[in-house]
Amino acid sequence: MELRQNETRQLSFHGEGAKLFGIYIVNILLTFITLGIYYPWAKAALLKYMYEESEFEGSRFTFHGTGNEMFKGFIKAIGIFLGLYCLLFLALLSSSMVVKMLGVAVFYIGLLILIPIAIHGALRYRTSRSSWRGIHFGYRGDRKEFLKMFIVGSLITIFTFGTYGAWFIIEIRKYIFKHLRFGNITFSYEGEGAAFFWLNVKGYFLSIFTLGIYAFWYAKDLFAYYVDNIRMYQGDTKLNFRSTATGGAYFQLVIVNLLIIVLSLGLATPWAIVRAMHFVFNNIHIDGPMDVNSITQTEADYTDATGEDLADMIDIGLV
Repeated sequence: MELRQNETRQLSFHGEGAKLFGIYIVNILLTFITLGIYYPWAKAALLKYMYEESEFEGSRFTFHGTGNEMFKGFIKAIGIFLGLYCLLFLALLSSSMVVKMLGVAVFYIGLLILIPIAIHGALRYRTSRSSWRGIHFGYRGDRKEFLKMFIVGSLITIFTFGTYGAWFIIEIRKYIFKHLRFGNITFSYEGEGAAFFWLNVKGYFLSIFTLGIYAFWYAKDLFAYYVDNIRMYQGDTKLNFRSTATGGAYFQLVIVNLLIIVLSLGLATPWAIVRAMHFVFNNIHIDGPMDVNSITQTEADYTDATGEDLADMIDIGLV
């Protein structure tokens, strides 16, 4: 197969609001009737649909995770959080101020440790259960290494009153992408903390000075910075990700989606989600030569969904 340097590819999304609405209604009703127990199956059903409607080079993606796997992780995650909250509750009941302070400290330290564990576990599970043409994704990060990096970065961010946050976010993305795999395809992230810091400073102050109007262009710049610095490697061949999103298009997406959700009292949320997915997929391009037929399987299955559910409860979005 002849590869051309100027090749450009992109993902496409074929989801429809009506179909997603049907899944949403069933998920909400069953989750409500079962007092939340159905949630893992609801999430699995939603992910399966979103993956099956996502296409690359004429083939759809597949999510292999199941409600049973996620339910096991769900129970473990609930147990961990209950343990932390029970410890905090018992400490606050104590008449000793020292015990109360220790309880609060342990609670927040526990949460700080849970965040990187949740990210690591969620990445291992989600990537392992995701495939394209039968080839699985994978995440090879080391939990102890990531935990240490996250705690150090968090402490530096706290002691610098948030200033180090830009560098911290970039370091996390670099670590994650460095350890991502898609068969024999590898990735990297080339962003720099200083550039990301000034991008945020500019966006923050211009949004204030323009009474929020620039916020849409700020969001577009963040999206572009996240996308434009992703690299994908097939052997010695490097492919670059590129954003084509514009501030005006993002403004239109947000305003219309808000109107859809508000005027429908939330019932039309699935249509807003589908519009957002179309926007994201239509504005991410992959430049460079790629032989999709030579991608080979290298990753093993991983079925522990505890990290996935922890990440859900802490409300952490995956990269």
